[in-house]
Amino acid sequence: MVFILGIVLFALGICLSVALHEAGHMWAAKAFGMKVRRYFVGFGPTVFSFRRGETEYGLKWIPLGGFCDIAGMTALDEVTPDESKRAMWRFKTWKRTVVMSAGSAMHFILGFVILYLMAVTMGLPNPEAANAPTEPVISATACARSATTLEQLNDTTCPAGAPTPAKTAGIQSGDKIVSVAGKPTPTWTDVLAAVQVAGGPTPFVVERGGQRVNLTVDVPRVQRLLSDKTTVKEVGMIGASPVPKTLVATYGPVDAVGATLDFTGTMFAETGKRLIEFPSRIPAVVDSIFGGERDPNTPVSVVGASRIGGEAAERGLWEIFVLLLASLNFFIGVFNLLPLLPLDGGHIAVVWYERVRDWIRKLRGKAAGGPVDYTKLSAVTMVLVFIGGAVTLLTVTADIVNPVKLFQ
Repeated sequence: MVFILGIVLFALGICLSVALHEAGHMWAAKAFGMKVRRYFVGFGPTVFSFRRGETEYGLKWIPLGGFCDIAGMTALDEVTPDESKRAMWRFKTWKRTVVMSAGSAMHFILGFVILYLMAVTMGLPNPEAANAPTEPVISATACARSATTLEQLNDTTCPAGAPTPAKTAGIQSGDKIVSVAGKPTPTWTDVLAAVQVAGGPTPFVVERGGQRVNLTVDVPRVQRLLSDKTTVKEVGMIGASPVPKTLVATYGPVDAVGATLDFTGTMFAETGKRLIEFPSRIPAVVDSIFGGERDPNTPVSVVGASRIGGEAAERGLWEIFVLLLASLNFFIGVFNLLPLLPLDGGHIAVVWYERVRDWIRKLRGKAAGGPVDYTKLSAVTMVLVFIGGAVTLLTVTADIVNPVKLFQ
């Protein structure tokens, strides 16, 4: 039930994003005096509509998109005599650019707001901490015991009579292990490497309260299942665990602004990386449709993203749910600005082509040229629409027959 609720909530989040995208176009157009004929959320048959002023607002049955009908978006659009002076193509280049980029701007604003709310509530991920080595600071001490199966490895209870080497030697929570058997241990990985080859009384140096303390730990040898989950090996063990890295940090209302800006920059960088990798990952999507293992880094459709959101909600991982929604907004916003028709970025490219062309004509003593004839671009536009439709069909199919599963 929670899984279904998560899917529904994520889908509603996407619908809100689309509604705000089109609202961004509408608000910017109205602010500059352009005529907005219609603003609808969804496609297909109309559920309801109403008119306020000169604009008709409404909702359609298929909530997978929306549209904002601005009079004269291109010179090919038919306009009535009373609309002619307010046709979008008649306005200055910078105003048309603002209107056409306002949709992506709304995605960026929504993504920022989502991240800000995360920062002051559940916290933001800390990428630097995730990539940094774990410091050799002791969180707690326990027993040293053999564990030759996954069940034993996951069992944290200590059997009766099991030795507690670290605790017995006097190691305390908060101690930082400086060296083991004379070997410096700047990271917890270094501690493990030194301890696993040790056996019997072994000199330790720990830092406690700014002072260095010399201790001797009687390191027992135990049988442990290694990280490959198949090999069992005899290793030294002291029965201690490090302080976990702070992978998530929460902030106050003021500090959260700077933290959100920093993390937004990280997400923009990741979005750019994903866009560059996008074409090269399509073959893997095709392979997954025919039985190949689905790479979690392959592109997903709205169907796949909603499913992942449902899985995160089912496991109570709402921070992943919210972060995925924010990242999706950044991706859509950046993708929509690519200079390809029929995306907004394609229309912006045409507008600036006209501006540069007219500037060059002016330098040559010629009059400004007319608006670009979109009929000459129709072939290219149809090819891009076909490619986009094919990619969408592939990702939706893959998300149905072989979906990405972040949680095994």
